[in-house]
Parts: sequence; C-alpha cells; structure tokens
Amino acid sequence: MDALTRRKFLIASGVVGGAAIAAGSAWTLRDVFDTAGWDDRPGDAKTLVLVTLYGGNDGLANVIPYADKAYAPARNKLAYKPEEVLKLDDTLGLNPGLAGLKRMFDAKKLAIVRGVGYPKPDHSHFRSMDIWQTAQPDRPGHTGWLGRWLDAFGGDPRHAVSFEPVLPPLLAGATTAGAAIPVSGLTLPASVKPDVLTAFGNPADGEPPLQARAARAFADLVEVDALMHSVDEADTDGDASSSSGTATGGRSDLKTQLDLVARCVEARVATRVFSVSLGGFDLHAEERNSQEVLLTLLDGALTAFADRMAKTDAGRRVIVAVYSEFGRRVAANGSDGTDHGTASNMFILGSPVKGGLYGEQPSLSDLDNGDLKFTTDFRSVYATLLRDVLDADPEQVLGYKTPLEGIL
Repeated sequence: MDALTRRKFLIASGVVGGAAIAAGSAWTLRDVFDTAGWDDRPGDAKTLVLVTLYGGNDGLANVIPYADKAYAPARNKLAYKPEEVLKLDDTLGLNPGLAGLKRMFDAKKLAIVRGVGYPKPDHSHFRSMDIWQTAQPDRPGHTGWLGRWLDAFGGDPRHAVSFEPVLPPLLAGATTAGAAIPVSGLTLPASVKPDVLTAFGNPADGEPPLQARAARAFADLVEVDALMHSVDEADTDGDASSSSGTATGGRSDLKTQLDLVARCVEARVATRVFSVSLGGFDLHAEERNSQEVLLTLLDGALTAFADRMAKTDAGRRVIVAVYSEFGRRVAANGSDGTDHGTASNMFILGSPVKGGLYGEQPSLSDLDNGDLKFTTDFRSVYATLLRDVLDADPEQVLGYKTPLEGIL
C-alpha cells in the first residue's frame, strides 16, 4: 500500500493530528506488551487500577445504613429491609448485588471508605468529575492527579494506560499524558476487510514516527477485536456481567477492560496505573432495580478480576480503587429515584489491602440542605494510593500530605 494512500486515510480518520497524539491516542496494545522487558519497574512495585463509575453512584444504595431510623422514611420504596442486605455489622450492609464484594470484605481484602467527598461540593457531573480527576477542589484544574504523578515519574505514556474510549483527564499531565487504548468492538463497512486495517499498520518508508504509530493503531484494532472475541466466547456463564455496562456502547464493558488489565499484569508490563470505567449511574427515576443490575455488573467484574489477580505474584501486588463523582441525595425523589448529592463511599480491594470500614459514617439526620456531609477528604485516599502503591510523595502531586492510614 503506497504511503500517499495511507496518509490520506490517516488524515481522513483524524488520527494524525498533533493534539490527538499528544493527548495519548494512537497507542496500541502491542505497544504496552512491548514494555514487559523494561527494567524501570522494581520487582516489588505495586499496580493501581482506578475504576471510575460515571453518573453519580448512589452510595446509600451500595453501603446501606439499614439500622438508621432515618433511612427507611427518607428512601421510601428505594429502602432495603434489614433482611435483604448483606450485613457488614449491626448497622451497615451491602446491596444484594454485591455478594462477591461481601465475600472479599469477610476475607479482609475489601476496604470501604465512608463519607468521601470534598469541601464546597458541586452537583454538576462535569465540575464534580473535574474536581475528582484533578484533585483540585479549590480552583479549576488543568492536569489530572495521576498525570502529575506521571510528570514526576518521568513517565513514558505507557506507565499509565486507559482502556476507555478516550483518555480521561486524570491521566493528563503538564508535560506528558497516559496512553489511551480503546477496546470498543470493531465494526467495519462491508467494503473494508480486517486485512486492510492490518495493512495500514505496515511500515512506510520516510513517514514521520508519530504517523507510523498512529497507523499501527489501526492494525491493533484487528488484534484487540480478535482477543475480545476469544474473551466473549470463553464467557459462557450467561449472567449480566457479560453485558456492556458503559455509556459508550460497543464491547467496552468493565469486565472486558479488566480482562485486558489482567493480561497486561500477568505479562509484567511496565504500566503502573490502569484506568477503566463503568457508566449509567445517573438514576433519577426507577432506581432500585437498575442500580442493583449495575452493581451486579460491577461486583462480577471486580471479584472475577480480584480472584484472577490473587493467583500470581504480580497480581497480588495490584490494588483496585473505585469511585464516582458524587453520591445521591438522602431522600428519594418523586420518581422513585435520587438526585445529585455529595459524599459517598470508595471501595479499595486487592491482596495487599487491610479490609474493613474506614472513615466516619455520615449522619442521615444532620444534613447539608438534604445532602450528606463529607467526613473523609478524597485527597487523603489519593495520598494513600500515591504513597503506598505508587511510591510517590503525595504533597508533590496533590499539595496535600495527610494519607488515610491503615488500608495498605
């Protein structure tokens, strides 16, 4: 295939623009596996997998304060009866959809951090997610907290990899950015065959290096698609965890993303941070059943991943942290849903985790205009992950130096 035709295709596809490449595009799964021979990762180095739940996950439907007298009256039809929850103690229980996480909690491998939030909370999805991903609640941020870690780490983009459709802001630094490797299903026009994309990945004499890397991304689509088909075929249990759970469609569900993370970890790639996501949590109406389905998806993906990671030395150094941009209001609305709220829970799991309940449980009666008052600053959780997982100085990255002790 001549270079001119190849270049026209790349330009028409929008992947040779400098901004797109600078933002982390045009990396391939093959590029990540190529780092397995690098010697810049200590043998005992841990790996962070950050799971973003888009839409505002209802923390009170995850970790349920079933014994609180204010809970049932506030939640009406959304409330779970004490006998329905998976009890953690005499006051709190997990949603019935989180049976796998309950097993991990009982095994002391799941830490639940309660009341996580930030000062002067914002109810906007976009602003609140911006705050969570930049870790800058006081002013608009331009770099993500893990992007700043990557800057300090002196990082090749492959040290921080996202399997989401686009690179999340949290992996964008001032001088570098992580690598985005989308895993959506491959859909080609009838006139375009997979071998055509593969051909676009072949080297062309004289082309710029970045254009060559962009072209390899097309060939990688074929390989990733074949890999994902093998995952789909192997997943024959027929439960909800095999369904797509993101808002982006395609075969980009959380289970698939975590399966790719697992393969990378087992190959001992140089990546220290992986970013994955699950969407659909903005449930303003008919929340209870939809929330339980989503939590079942989350639970199945997380626990299958954790079980797989527990089988290898590299996997036993993986820590998963799960967050959302905000929780929901305490009271149900008139549509049997909940509206945008503030503080919520974070889940941290994995073999190195010292499981249990952390942070103070927010009051359901002492509210801030109908919202929970946060009791744990989210930056303290980030500080713990930076210090104890990524071997970094939290103050250098966050401008905040008070980790949440005891989890790792």
